[in-house]
Amino acid sequence: MCALLNDDRIIGQSGLARGLYDHIRARPIISPHGHTDPAWFAHDTPFTDPASLLVTPDHYVLRMLVSQGVRLEDLGVPRRDGTPVETDPRRIWKRFADHYHLFRGTPSRLWLDHTFESLFELAAPLGPETADLYFDHIAECLEQPGYRPRALYDRFGIAVIATTDGALAPLDDHRAIAASGWHGRVLPTYRPDQIADPDHEGFHEGLGTLAAQTGCDTDTWAGYLDAHRARRAYFRAHGATATDHGVPTPDTANLPASEAAALFDRIRSAPARPADAALFRAQMLTEMARMSVEDGMTMQLHAGSFRNHGARVFADFGRDKGFDIPTRVDWVRGLKPLLDAVGMEPGLTLILFTLDEGTYARELAPLAGAYPCLRLGPSWWFHDSPEGMMRFRRQVTETAGFYNTVGFNDDTRAFPSIPARHDLARRVDARYLAGLVEEGMLREAEAYELAVDLTETLPRGAYGLER
Repeated sequence: MCALLNDDRIIGQSGLARGLYDHIRARPIISPHGHTDPAWFAHDTPFTDPASLLVTPDHYVLRMLVSQGVRLEDLGVPRRDGTPVETDPRRIWKRFADHYHLFRGTPSRLWLDHTFESLFELAAPLGPETADLYFDHIAECLEQPGYRPRALYDRFGIAVIATTDGALAPLDDHRAIAASGWHGRVLPTYRPDQIADPDHEGFHEGLGTLAAQTGCDTDTWAGYLDAHRARRAYFRAHGATATDHGVPTPDTANLPASEAAALFDRIRSAPARPADAALFRAQMLTEMARMSVEDGMTMQLHAGSFRNHGARVFADFGRDKGFDIPTRVDWVRGLKPLLDAVGMEPGLTLILFTLDEGTYARELAPLAGAYPCLRLGPSWWFHDSPEGMMRFRRQVTETAGFYNTVGFNDDTRAFPSIPARHDLARRVDARYLAGLVEEGMLREAEAYELAVDLTETLPRGAYGLER
């Protein structure tokens, strides 16, 4: 069989890089942050077709196709108003295949070709002429038991995977997984954005649901905070070890209790003014950090994205359709109120992710190299690429070292891409470590130890997943 991918990709011809990569390539996958659907593992039903598995849910794929004039409707993305969209998976797949050349040179191409070759054993390149061959072969594979979600979990070598779940989620699927007796480890993650961001379209309705779920009085500041504590405890009872917070900026605040209560009253009783919404988000990050000090949950902060930038796309199709754009942020001033409040508290782990690469060396590495609570998440989203990963390592390692980072996480909705993404990260790390050895910055034995730490030890430790 001809190969879609060169096995020397990223690591090149270096014998040491190859040795390091071979040392870690088959180690278990630790996936502590992502957006896979827990229902897949709860019910273990077959994936329905190639398009719904690999095209429609992947915002990396959607944004590239839309950028070249393909309509989201023609890719099967549902509209909010219920207007009919394309429902024929073969036609969706054909549009994808007709435009597959657009992904040349992108990480999406690496991930997809890796999936086609290693999971579906396809060798001919995808294009207009092979679209039907691909569709029929993948569809036939998906009918087989070995391609169901639980079987793929094992085939991919996943040791643990975390989903990302809204704070109001009932976690029924996680309960079903636990009750089934299946050996797979699928953990929820507490994502409170809907009920912590007054600009979220579901904020006010969410406060009522939060009160009903917890029995707390969410009309008061104290009751609202208690409701968060109750939901966090509920998530922990279902295995959660982490929270996740998606915010435009990393601004934090530490208001006196009376001022925080007055702010809550303002944003609860009426549509929030922009300044009040921003201040409330900032205050809630500090409150969430305080709660992490109390309950030990690792806190993740994702900042630097102008989310849903395309107003028309958001109005017609909703969130997460590929129209989130990186922006500049100020971590040093933004985090200071939170760090003044709890930055030196033992046991707190706060993992920082940014889309503003300009802050790697100037702000993030110095912050993580000083505050014991801070860790740097891997290169994220637009920078989850060979060059993006190398830029991250080169800019943060000198100041923060390796042990103030947390290894890799795939942050994906596309389940079949998980092994491809982790494989790419392992290749980049092997290449980077080999370079340090060749430059005399590391001993070879240390590089082999670090390769394992970056792959497995650091993510397990940062997210409390040691077992």
